[in-house]
Amino acid sequence: MKVVVTGGNGLVGRTVIQEMLDYGYNVVNCDLRLPEKPLCHTVIADLTNLGEVYGVLEGVDAVVHLAAIPRAYDFPNEVTFQNNVMSTYNILEAAAGLGIQKAVLASSESSYGICFARQPLEPAYVPIDEEHPQLPEDSYGLSKIVNEQTAEAINRRTGMQVVSFRLGNVISPEMYENFPSFIHDPSQRDRILWSYIDTRDIASACILAIEKEGLDAVALNLAADDTSMNVESRELMKIRYPNVPIKESVKGYDTLLDSSKAKELLGWKPKHDWRSYVAYEQQSINK
Repeated sequence: MKVVVTGGNGLVGRTVIQEMLDYGYNVVNCDLRLPEKPLCHTVIADLTNLGEVYGVLEGVDAVVHLAAIPRAYDFPNEVTFQNNVMSTYNILEAAAGLGIQKAVLASSESSYGICFARQPLEPAYVPIDEEHPQLPEDSYGLSKIVNEQTAEAINRRTGMQVVSFRLGNVISPEMYENFPSFIHDPSQRDRILWSYIDTRDIASACILAIEKEGLDAVALNLAADDTSMNVESRELMKIRYPNVPIKESVKGYDTLLDSSKAKELLGWKPKHDWRSYVAYEQQSINK
């Protein structure tokens, strides 16, 4: 199977490409520049130009679209929105026109609105599942919602399967060295509900999403099974979000971003947790 990975030079893209190559895929990277360490053939293209996207996707079987402005407020709001929405629309429109039937999109936990809210926003409940309200005020989170709805529209028109992964905080293996600086402090990373997801687990989910049949257009949370903290989850919530309902299932260090739907539909399970890579000591919580 020939697969295009957009944004293949990025944090997630490099790992996805390597995992797909290891799995036996014929992979093409699409980015705005050549990578420092090439893993496969790279095509340089502007994904906001529909004609260029047609050229990139011609002759491929599936696309994993990771390219985007990756967070709010790094660019003017309209630039972030236009780039992320139009590049995704063009990817799906061109894929539909070329008869491609499998696509994977990088969505985000930011679509729930908590991450980048100017005034602190509490979750309605935890763990957050895919039915939780999506209430972003920033153009980045809004772009992710529009992209998920674009996927639904393309699916209705063509039957293309589009899996959108609402990613928790992305962690590559070298980033685990940063964990001791925050794992005992509930005030850090509370805007993301202390979530994280290893790039290698994202890659395995992408492969499963391409291999799977019959999903139509679906959005799935993707997070590790535990939080990124060495403070139990109910204690984290008591300290930072004391009035938010917690489902009875939450125990110990359980994640507060629920990935059970991805497990059910894809047979996916995260394999990488920070405790396997980080030397740490138990400390008292500074409330």
